[in-house]
Amino acid sequence: MASGPKMSAPICLVENKNEQLMVNQQAVQILEEISQPVVVVAIVGLYRTGKSYLMNRLAGQNCGFPLGSTIQSETKGIWMWCVPHPTKPNHTLVLLDTEGLGDVEKGDPTNDSWIFALAVLLSSTFIYNSVGTINQQALEQLHYVTELTKLIRAKSSSNPHETEDSTEFVSFFPDFVWTVRDFTLALKIDDHPITEDQYLDNALKLIQGNHPSVKIFNQPRECIRNFFPKRKCFVFVRPTNDLEHLVNIENVSEGLLDPKFQEQTNIFCSYIYTYAKTKILREGIVVTGNRLGALVVMYVNAIHSGSVPCLENAVTTLAQRENSAALQKAANHYSEQMAQRVEFPTDTLQELLEVHTACEREAIAVFMEHSFKDENQEFQKELVKTIEEKKKNLLLKNEEKSEKYCQDELNKISEALMENISAGIFSVTGGHKLYMEAREKVEQEYWQVPRKGVKAGDVFQRFLQSQAATEKSILQTDNALTEGEKTIAEERARKEAAEREKELSRQQLQEKQQQMEAEKRSFKENLEQLKKKLEEEREELLKNQNIMLEHHLKIQKDLLEEGFRKKSEEMNAMINNLQSRIEATENDDSPSIAGALDTFADGLTTIFSAPAKLLGYAVKGFSWLFR
Repeated sequence: MASGPKMSAPICLVENKNEQLMVNQQAVQILEEISQPVVVVAIVGLYRTGKSYLMNRLAGQNCGFPLGSTIQSETKGIWMWCVPHPTKPNHTLVLLDTEGLGDVEKGDPTNDSWIFALAVLLSSTFIYNSVGTINQQALEQLHYVTELTKLIRAKSSSNPHETEDSTEFVSFFPDFVWTVRDFTLALKIDDHPITEDQYLDNALKLIQGNHPSVKIFNQPRECIRNFFPKRKCFVFVRPTNDLEHLVNIENVSEGLLDPKFQEQTNIFCSYIYTYAKTKILREGIVVTGNRLGALVVMYVNAIHSGSVPCLENAVTTLAQRENSAALQKAANHYSEQMAQRVEFPTDTLQELLEVHTACEREAIAVFMEHSFKDENQEFQKELVKTIEEKKKNLLLKNEEKSEKYCQDELNKISEALMENISAGIFSVTGGHKLYMEAREKVEQEYWQVPRKGVKAGDVFQRFLQSQAATEKSILQTDNALTEGEKTIAEERARKEAAEREKELSRQQLQEKQQQMEAEKRSFKENLEQLKKKLEEEREELLKNQNIMLEHHLKIQKDLLEEGFRKKSEEMNAMINNLQSRIEATENDDSPSIAGALDTFADGLTTIFSAPAKLLGYAVKGFSWLFR
C-alpha cells in the first residue's frame, strides 16, 4: 500500500537565506517517503495578513505554522506540512505556507516573485490572501501574477526573450482561490445580493480605454482571467475585535471568536477538502510526494542557475528518473513472482513458460502504471530485454536442476545394475537376456519418478549411449545366442537408439516451438499494453486541449459581452490554432499510434531470438492487427 505522511509539525521546504532560495534536504526526504498522490494547497499574500492561521486550520490544528504577533513577517521561504487527506483515502494533503510578500525588510523584491512563481508551480490549489476588499490597491499588490510569463515556461522550445502564450499555462496552472480577510462590506451590487464568486468576477471586470492607467488597471485582471480557469472567492469577517485575542489567536478558544468567522472558516476548509484536486502535470501525470520533492529540487536549481523553470524540461527529467525506477520495479516484480510461483525443476517447459507469460504480463502492467513520457519506448525496450535475459537464466536454471535431479535419481536406480556389470554377472551364457531385463527394470523405475523435468530424456539417452558398448560386449560373449540372433539383436539395438534420438529431437523441436510461442506472446503483450497507454495519453491530451479551448472561448465571450470587440476578435487566431490542434489530435489517432507501435516492434525484433517473420508478424504495419 502507498505510504503516507507522519508529520507532527511543519518544516521549511524552501529556505530563504540572504535572499537566496535553497531546498531543505530534510523536507525533500520526507516527500521522498510519500508514494501517495498529493493534493497541494499553497497560500501567498502580503505579510501579516493571517495566511498561516488558515493553513493551520486546514491541517486540523490551531497552531503549527508560525503566526507571529508583531509587524515582522514570521514565515521565511516556503514551509510544508504533510497530513493525511481528511476526505480522500490514500491521498496526502500538502500545505505550503509562503513568506509574506512585500516585506519592507527585504532588499530584493525579485525574491517575492520567485516565491510566488514556485507556489504556482507546486500547487494544485493556489490561495491568494488579502485584507479588506478586492479593489485596485489589492489587485496592484498582486502584480506578481503579471510576471509569471517571464518566470515560468511551459515548453523548452520557447524563446526565453519572448513572452509565452498563456494558452499553455491553462493546462497546468492550479485552481485559484482568493480569500479576503476582515471583510466589512455588504455583498451587493446595485442593492442586489451577490455571491462571493460574483464579487470576485465583478472585481475582475476590465475597463475600456487606451490610457496607460487603463493598462495598469486591466493587466492583473487579464492575467488572472487568462491563467486561472477555475476561480473561487471566500470572505471572512474579523475573527475578534479584542486586540489581545487577535495577536494570540492560536491560543484563543473558539468560543471567544466571532461565530460568523468560525462558520466562514469551516466552509472554506470544507471546500478545500472537497474540491482541491490532486496535483497533476501535463499529459495527466499524477504527482506523488516523491515526485513533488523532485520537482521542488529541479525548479529551485533552475532559479539558482539563472534560467527559468520550464515545465516541459522538469517533466522530461522527472520521466527519466521515474521510468528508470519503474523499469527496476517491474523487473523486480517479475523476479519475485517467478521465485514464488515456480518450483524447480518444472515438469515441462510449457509449465515454466506459462508462469513466465503471466508474470511478464504483470511486470509490463507495473511498468505502464509507474512510467510516463517514455520517449521512443526506450525504457520499455530495456524492460523487454531485461525480462528476456531473466527468462533465459531461469530456463538454464530449470535445465540444470532437472539434469542434476535426473542424474541423481538415475544413479540410485541403476546402482545395482552397474554393480552387477562390474561383477561380471552378465558375462555368462544367457547373460544378454538377464542384462536386458535388468536394464528395462531401470528404465521403468526411472520413468516412474515424478517431476523429472525438461532434461529427463537427455539424461536417460546419455545413460543408454554409455551402455551401448557394454550391451554389445555382453551380447558377443553370450554363447546361448547364434551369430544370426546376435546380428538381429544388434540391429534392434541400433533401431531403438535411432528411435530414441528421433523422439528426443522431436521433443527439442517442440520445446523450441514453445519458446517461440512464448516470445510471440511477449511480443504481442508488450504492444497491446503500449497501444492502450498511447490511447490513454492521446485521450488525456485531447481532454487538456478541450479544457484550454473552452476556457478561451469563455474569455472571448466575456470580452464581447463587456464591449471589448477588438480584444475578442484578437483571440480568434489563438482559438483557431487550438481547434486545429484538437482536430489533428482526433484525426491523427491511427497513424501516430500505429507508427509508434511499428517503431517499437522494430526494436523488439532485435531482442528476441526468433526472426520477426517466425514470430508471425511482418513488423511494418503489423500494429493494425490490434485495431
